[in-house]
Amino acid sequence: MSTNNSSSNARGLNKTVARAGDLSAGTTKHYPNATDTLAFGGAKYTVKEVQANLAEIETLRTATTDAQSNATAKVAAEKARLPTLLAFMSAYVAFVKATYGDTPDVLADFGLAPKKAPRPLTPEQKAAAKAKRKATRVARGTKGPVAKLATVGNVIGVTVTPITAPVAAAPAPQPAAGSSTGTTGTAGGSAPATGGAGASGTAPHS
Repeated sequence: MSTNNSSSNARGLNKTVARAGDLSAGTTKHYPNATDTLAFGGAKYTVKEVQANLAEIETLRTATTDAQSNATAKVAAEKARLPTLLAFMSAYVAFVKATYGDTPDVLADFGLAPKKAPRPLTPEQKAAAKAKRKATRVARGTKGPVAKLATVGNVIGVTVTPITAPVAAAPAPQPAAGSSTGTTGTAGGSAPATGGAGASGTAPHS
């Protein structure tokens, strides 16, 4: 039933309750004796019975309205709370399975079944799975390690940008080891050796 139909029915029932109230008030005013009998609808009713039936219409409607309001609140509470509670329960189930996964009897106490061991594949199923994996690789263009190594990029040219480093200054020449620093020979000659072999004169004796 759609919401519009429900609203229309509720309005109609509310009008019925209002009419029952008006009829009850008129009955009380014009039929003050509760024991008087009124004949209508192919039956006879005392004034008291008439009033009771009219009052029951309002009582039933009030009870229904209260129940619907209460149900609406209950439904809203369930919708707001249930997702959190379901997540909690799922986490608890996972905890119990992780704790007692090796003991099926304990899992049964929680109303849980142990995890089923995977069934070994038949040769036909293995062949079908292998063929499917191969077809998937072909469809996706997936390559194996060897095929990946065989794939190289194509380079049509390389541009090199030269980078010039500054030239360091040459170090000053150092004098040769053992050379005399204070004696300069004549042009084209060498400085005379003092006290060396082949020098003229006789070394003084002590």
